[in-house]
Amino acid sequence: MSFGIKPLGSRVVIKKLEAEEKTEGGIILTSSAKEQPQMAEVVAVGPGTKDEDMELKAGDKVVFSKYAGTEVKFHSEEYTIMSQSDILAVVE
Repeated sequence: MSFGIKPLGSRVVIKKLEAEEKTEGGIILTSSAKEQPQMAEVVAVGPGTKDEDMELKAGDKVVFSKYAGTEVKFHSEEYTIMSQSDILAVVE
């Protein structure tokens, strides 16, 4: 799936999942009180490198390092480009 950003090497493009609007106790959070999500959906992957095979694919739900990646805005949507090594786990 090509949407306009093609990551190079072992990089991936992710779209963060929305932060929770409500706590378990039912308290509604304002946008500033919401914790930044650390789960995302992979939207594009690079080809990998000779030293690192690409293990992810578009559509994977992943958990990533909190301060990893570079945020970019493309067609009024926000994405993060990061190295595959900054992805901690795939959520099944």
